[in-house]
Amino acid sequence: MLFSSTRQDWLGNVRGDILAGIVVALALVPEAIAFSIIAGVDPKVGLYASFAIAVIIAIVGGRAGMISAATAATALLMITLVKDHGLEYLLAASVLAGVLQILAGYLNLHTLISFISRSVMVGFLNALAILIFMAQLPELTNVTWHVYALTALGLAIIYLFPYVPKLGKIIPSPLVTIVVLTALVVYMGIDVRTIGDMGELPDTLPIFLWPDVPMTLETLWIILPYSVAIAIVGLLESLMTAQVLDEMTDTDSDKKRECKGQGVANIGSGLMGGMAGCAMIGQSIINVKSGGRGRLSTMTAGVVLLIMVVFVSDWLAIIPMAALVAVMIMVSIGTFNWNSIVEIRTNPLPATIVMLTTVIVTVGTHNLAFGVISGVVLAALFMASRLREFMLVEKTFDEATQTQTYTVIGQVFFNSTEKFTQYFDFKEVVDKVVIDVHRAHFWDISAVYALDKVVLKLRREGVDVEIIGLNQASETLMDKFAVHDKPEKIEKMMGGH
Repeated sequence: MLFSSTRQDWLGNVRGDILAGIVVALALVPEAIAFSIIAGVDPKVGLYASFAIAVIIAIVGGRAGMISAATAATALLMITLVKDHGLEYLLAASVLAGVLQILAGYLNLHTLISFISRSVMVGFLNALAILIFMAQLPELTNVTWHVYALTALGLAIIYLFPYVPKLGKIIPSPLVTIVVLTALVVYMGIDVRTIGDMGELPDTLPIFLWPDVPMTLETLWIILPYSVAIAIVGLLESLMTAQVLDEMTDTDSDKKRECKGQGVANIGSGLMGGMAGCAMIGQSIINVKSGGRGRLSTMTAGVVLLIMVVFVSDWLAIIPMAALVAVMIMVSIGTFNWNSIVEIRTNPLPATIVMLTTVIVTVGTHNLAFGVISGVVLAALFMASRLREFMLVEKTFDEATQTQTYTVIGQVFFNSTEKFTQYFDFKEVVDKVVIDVHRAHFWDISAVYALDKVVLKLRREGVDVEIIGLNQASETLMDKFAVHDKPEKIEKMMGGH
């Protein structure tokens, strides 16, 4: 299943895929280095990771044309692990994260993406943008004015170069920024920090090595929390990116296969000296807009990236950090959903609270998984509260037959059962009560228990009770769990309360 690609996936768009892959590779270089620096590792770790993940996911991924590599979302989760325990534990955590993602694929956990509302997704992206920007602050504090000037120039090139006729559409502006700022620093002899000051760059092809960590339970307890967070965040961003590309290309992706593919890619990255990663929304959009549609584009991006970094590593070492800071500020600005600020005034209050909570928890904990989980839980609570508000019971009395009819409208579930029972008057003197549920749905055993309680209380007052209009799903639930028509269980139920 993982290797079942069609000929169309690989050879259906050869020219477009190769050209788009080269464009993506050029744009990947500065980002892979920048993400390495965010995580606190040598640039070669991010570059090896981007190569390994891109090549492997091209073969085993579930979305043709999607670009996966080292990313800011996963790099942000690694900072503490690298600082406290070193690179080898990061490699082990990357392998374990891959194993967890494969497991998630077999358990069909990709279906959980449907629980993520738009508000949570917007909060996730906004928080990611803020964290990326915050990660650049150490490079902008206690530095000379040259760094600020270079960063400002870099941003100007990034946003203005695309307007240059022809060239602006072909060459990625982040790459132009890096070339121009590097040339300027070298020509003028400006003394600023460069990538070479940040750590070792690759000068050979990556090789397979098992992470040098003790194979003990203590090691597992150290890396497990980081691996779980990386696995969750990696799958979230990958599945969201696949969804975006599905809509852009009007094609479908295999999200179950993507979960497994991301896992295989992260295991491969960890064993080749790279950090864990996931799909990249920005790079994937660049690939599609550059004409990339097939798996060949992703494979080309990874291979070209490796060729460049192995054979021009001496040039990479002299790139000023200010250039990468400018690139990452661009990534941050592009990731932030600026419309969400305007929408605060127009969106319903619960949607805004969910979005802001996701942002605040993520930024406060520096953990995207915590933020998303908080947002999902809060959104579920708001939804339950709203459904409760839409549940009501109407009363009509027929004097001729002395019959009181309660018409239930809406959803009866754990959060609305108290409101449901409060509509019934158990002391009212009537001969018969009809509970009409044509326009209602009973969702859980709390709802069944509430209906049992109402029926039994009315019957205890000597009232003849009839329930009409149960739909098939509610009736199935009643047949299985309700006791109001099962005398042998009534005594036991009432005795418990």
